[in-house]
Amino acid sequence: MKTVYQTVGTCSKQIELELENGMVRSVRFVGGCHGNLQGISKLVEGMPVQEVVGRLKGIRCGMKPTSCPDQLARALEQAVAHS
Repeated sequence: MKTVYQTVGTCSKQIELELENGMVRSVRFVGGCHGNLQGISKLVEGMPVQEVVGRLKGIRCGMKPTSCPDQLARALEQAVAHS
């Protein structure tokens, strides 16, 4: 399943996801800190969705109430809820 999530409160503008059988197949961030977000994407590929959510949900960026990793967790939760 492929989905696109519009981020809120971060430098990245959207996240493109591909999930298969509860696993993260691919992640692509649009905008944001390119190198760091490529690293996060590669690290979570092949992981179970719930494990990624558990590790990344709630991470903050400075004084912001969210971050790109937190937005990825929210995107995954939304994708699973709508599947």
